[in-house]
Parts: sequence; structure tokens; C-alpha cells
Amino acid sequence: MASNGAPSAAELPLPTDASLSHGSLADLLPSHFTTDITNWLAEDTPSFDYGGFVVGSSLRTAQLLCKSAGVLAGVPFFDEVFRQLDCIVEWHHQEGAYLDPATSGGKIKVATVKGPTRKLLLGERVALNTLARCSGVATRSRKMLDLVRKAGYTGVLAGTRKTTPGFRIVEKYGMLVGGIDGHRHDLSSMIMLKDNHIWAKGSITNAVKAARAVGGFALKIEVEVQTEAEADEAIEAGADVVMLDNFDGEGLKVAAKSLKDRWQGKRQVLLECSGGLTESNVKEYVNNDIDIISTSAVHQGVGHVDFSLKIDH
Repeated sequence: MASNGAPSAAELPLPTDASLSHGSLADLLPSHFTTDITNWLAEDTPSFDYGGFVVGSSLRTAQLLCKSAGVLAGVPFFDEVFRQLDCIVEWHHQEGAYLDPATSGGKIKVATVKGPTRKLLLGERVALNTLARCSGVATRSRKMLDLVRKAGYTGVLAGTRKTTPGFRIVEKYGMLVGGIDGHRHDLSSMIMLKDNHIWAKGSITNAVKAARAVGGFALKIEVEVQTEAEADEAIEAGADVVMLDNFDGEGLKVAAKSLKDRWQGKRQVLLECSGGLTESNVKEYVNNDIDIISTSAVHQGVGHVDFSLKIDH
């Protein structure tokens, strides 16, 4: 354990099942993510840049320093902030690396940024906030993944859609850097039928039929259920994924095995568990009859990794 209470690098190895090994995650980002960053910069400086007047536009360099342990994530967002401000970023560590300043005198030099002084400071807070948040999500994701793997789980660990409005792409990106599945990105990614959909439509069967009529073959349908009987109805109706919601650990194991045995060779369906899963209790739910464990604990209420940007002087 690192001196600040964070997991040590040995406790958080690079995940072997992460997307990082298959290519650059930056290539996933849509072209319009640059517009988000333009808007974030505009929000931070809606009128005059008074501090910029004070420092002027002479060329300077600044060092990005990591001051708390965590997984480095959010590099494309940091790069784009400074690209829009005519600055150049040189990275000294790769995205996905675990950084532990306790092993390096309390600070790690992560990158060097060069550009006009006022523009270094214009981008400072937007770039740091994004990097700190994304790295925090990646760190928690990797820690949770490590927990379930050590407990013997071989299935998928996924982060839910309970993301921050306007910041979803950063948080979902952090999950991928951390090595876990991003689950559905938005309401258009998969048709998830929760209790409100079922109640509004009258039954699980009616809801699944309506979803299939518009989703066709291209979209999976997932149904949230509270009992084995509801799971059976969902599978019979044609659900691709059944979420066993808010079961306790033992109840989940019994239900999952029963469902797998009952439907083996009849219907192909994935079983997911969700509801209140955290680092402290996730081991109770580890069960390889469950194909997907999903949780919001990897992005809701997650601490940030501490970074600062210091101009060389």
C-alpha cells in the first residue's frame, strides 16, 4: 500500500484483458469531442483573461506533475485542450501507466507543455480537472477489476450509465483505460428495459416485443428482473441479457445456476448482476454463472488523482 493509502503499483497491474493492448483508445473518440473542450474553455473564460494580461505571451515551458497514486488516463483530452491553445505537450509516461509519487520523492514529472505563458494558464485548470477525473475513474476501475479477478471471476466487469451529464465521454473513456467494459454508452447503445418500462408497458413480454419491433437484429435487449420467474419470462420473450437486480450474494448464486441449467441448449442469454456493488462487497457476488457484473462504484463518488502544472522558473 502506498504511503497515502492508495493501492501500490504491485496491487494494480496492467490488466491483461484491457482494450489498451489492442490499439490506441484515443482512436475511439468522435470528432465532436473537440467541441466539448472548446465549450469547457469558453466556460472558464467567458470574457476577459485578466490573468493572461498579467503574464503575457512569451514562450515558456511547464511541467505536469503527479502528486498522488493512480492510473494515468485522459491524455487525448489534455492534449486537445492545449492544441486549441497553440501549445505542445510532450508525454514522459504512457496512458494506462500506474504512477506512484511515493516512490519518486512525492512527485512524478508526467509531461512537459510548451507555449505562450498566458495560454498555458488558460488551459491549466480545464486540462487538470479532466485528467484528474478521468484518472480517478481509471484507477477505481482497475482496482475493482483486480479485486474480482483475484476472487476468481472470469466474466465482464462493467461501469454503468450513471455518469455526469456533459462529462460522460471522459468517464467512459476512463473505464476503458482502467481495463473494464463501458457497458452501454447511452440510451441508443442497447435497449435496456428497467422496472419503469415494464410497469408502463404492462408486462415484460409486451415490453420486449415492442423493443424488438424497433431495435431489430442490430440492438441487444436487456431486461432488469427481480425474481427467477421474471427472468424466465424475459428469456422466453427473447431478451439477450437479463439483469438480476439487487439480489443478495447467495440468492444470486442460486438464481444464476438455476437459470443457466434450465435454459442451457434452449436459449442463448447473458446474465448480469447489478445493484449496490462496491469494493467492500463485490467478492460476495463473484459467481461465474454470471456473465457481467456492473457497478456505478467505479465512477460515482470516485476520488481524483492529484495533478498540478508548474511553469518552469
